[in-house]
Amino acid sequence: MTPSPNPPRHDRESVALTALALLDEVGLADLSMRRIAGRLDVQPSALYWHFASKQELLADLADRITAAVPNSSPSVLSTARGVRDALFAHRDGAELVLSTYALQLGSSHAQEALATALRVEGAGDPEDRAVALLHFILGHATLVQQRMHADSHGALPATETVDVTAGLDRVFDLGVAALAGALSASAPPRRARA
Repeated sequence: MTPSPNPPRHDRESVALTALALLDEVGLADLSMRRIAGRLDVQPSALYWHFASKQELLADLADRITAAVPNSSPSVLSTARGVRDALFAHRDGAELVLSTYALQLGSSHAQEALATALRVEGAGDPEDRAVALLHFILGHATLVQQRMHADSHGALPATETVDVTAGLDRVFDLGVAALAGALSASAPPRRARA
């Protein structure tokens, strides 16, 4: 659909911020261009002044979510936790970032932060290893968010404990440590300084 020739009433930033607020309210499944336009009191076609497609808008939202990941952290574990925390900061954040990452849309800020942390810890081939860690983080965060949604809708079996995420922080830390340990173990040893 071609945008009308009238100048837009909103800018790219206001559209993205409105979409992010709606994501938190209604979730990814119910986030539509029509709903965003309704919140902005414009026609859906007006959004295409700022974003060529919904996928481009979602990639922008994913970039905004992962922008919260620190550029430098003291360890791979703290960087991994920073990525996970950024995903948890928004409803369906993990699913949104995972879907845009799968389609190779948006930036790779989270992956670059992990690669930097791996480099600092002396891991060889940090770019490929960062991909493996990011896959683990995205999968883990998606699982946790899905459990939280199921719990909020009463869809978990009655045998589940009250805290549906109990123990998952420990599982996350163990997974990152196992991957980081395996990564470090396969890295070439650092040369001792004279």
